[in-house]
Amino acid sequence: MSNQSIRVRFAPSPTGPLHIGGVRTALYNYLFAKKLGGTFILRIEDTDSNRFVPGAEEYIIDSFKWCGLPFDEGVGIGGPYAPYRQSERKEIYKQYAQQLIREDKAYYAFDTPEELENLRKKLESEKASNTSYSYHVRKDMNNSLTLGMAASESMINEGIPYVIRIKMPENTIIEVNDIIRGKIEVNTSTLDDKVLWKSSDQLPTYHLANVTDDFLMKISHVIRGEEWLPSLPLHVLLYQYLGWQASMPQFAHLPLLLKPDGKGKLSKRDGDKMGFPVFPLEWIDPKTDEISMGYRESGYFPDALVNFLSFLGWNPGTEKELFSLNELIDAFSLEHVSKSGARFDFEKAKWFNHQYLMQKSPEEIGNIFMKINKEKLEAFPQDYIIKVCGLVKDRVSFVHEMWSQSYFFFEDPQQYDQELIKKKWKSDTNTLLSDAINVLDNISLFTAPAIHDALHEFCQQKNIGLGMVMIPLRLSLVGAGIGPDLPLILEMLGKQTVIKRIQKSINTIKSE
Repeated sequence: MSNQSIRVRFAPSPTGPLHIGGVRTALYNYLFAKKLGGTFILRIEDTDSNRFVPGAEEYIIDSFKWCGLPFDEGVGIGGPYAPYRQSERKEIYKQYAQQLIREDKAYYAFDTPEELENLRKKLESEKASNTSYSYHVRKDMNNSLTLGMAASESMINEGIPYVIRIKMPENTIIEVNDIIRGKIEVNTSTLDDKVLWKSSDQLPTYHLANVTDDFLMKISHVIRGEEWLPSLPLHVLLYQYLGWQASMPQFAHLPLLLKPDGKGKLSKRDGDKMGFPVFPLEWIDPKTDEISMGYRESGYFPDALVNFLSFLGWNPGTEKELFSLNELIDAFSLEHVSKSGARFDFEKAKWFNHQYLMQKSPEEIGNIFMKINKEKLEAFPQDYIIKVCGLVKDRVSFVHEMWSQSYFFFEDPQQYDQELIKKKWKSDTNTLLSDAINVLDNISLFTAPAIHDALHEFCQQKNIGLGMVMIPLRLSLVGAGIGPDLPLILEMLGKQTVIKRIQKSINTIKSE
């Protein structure tokens, strides 16, 4: 297959916010297509009208814009196979359902919900190996195979609701090769006669629409989640039944994203319980107004999230972990995707974000920091704020955490760490700090090196350890035992502010 014919699609349903597992699936499709010079398509599969959620489609599109994974073709973009929204293609699907009817590969079924429920209960009570609507029971049901075609067409003309079901062959092996999982064989005796089309809304089900669109849009590779493996035999059979077997795409079923403990599929409930997002962007439920966390709003960089997601099921075969998007494209291959589920380690996600924060310039970080803390920083020059960001960015995973590591550069401490006072504020500390004020006041060029030398010389003259002065000094200026190198803090604050804060601590803190 030439590189020019590589065409992959991400085909979500607009039934709610996009799960992070869906972003991972789209990412693998994107990396595969870009590496081979192919086309990355967005198709919206909205045939399940009962589950449609307003705003979900826009959310999906916005999520990929934020992640920096642009589509080449599809909803919102256009392309040679438009429309890319399945609800706008419904006339296309019916003709293929009718073709299957004509060729005795599908049939009309008129069974009511009550009849279907009775069938299920009967099969369960008999402990049948297959409790679904299959070739085992269809001869006893209300369908065109038992009623005859003339009677069925008469019922359709009378407006009686019906569905079109695939006629699954009896005791036949369906075989297909999966790029990730190898050879897959399934006996049709375990499968049911799935519904392909519904008269109630004149729409196909997912299965018929999915296969039809993949064929018509010339999809070369279907890269999707493991949860679609049970549908694979049906989809392969549809390609055979419709005469499209020569154009059937290659399949690759990705491993599940597992809970942080590795037990079971990752869900929104896990994120809520453990305090991490499972959606790329914040989502407000249009029915309940419930707000779900998003990675964007939680302070993640999109490139850090993409790098993190790339490793959930794939490994480049080296020790390297930090990859730009272009490096991921170069390194990616489906052959290095694992069969086994990938544990979702949200601490690792934070680690990735920290690494990306460290790589970004103080100017870039400073601009984000200023937006977050706009009111607190109005009185400070931009270059001062940027310099502060450069000093503290190695201490946090997110820009929004930087205030807790830098507040003392912008305001006097409101309180002092009582535990530190108990341990380090001795009976002679106030006297030492008063003497230190004189030393600091006499420094002509108030720079970190000059401050460092003066304080070291002061401690030597007093014949005391550095901690006797440095720790109380930090407590006076910061209020706690945090922050970058102390002489840097003093230089940034300036002589006047430093002396004022030390004097305030002398007047406020009493030794134990």
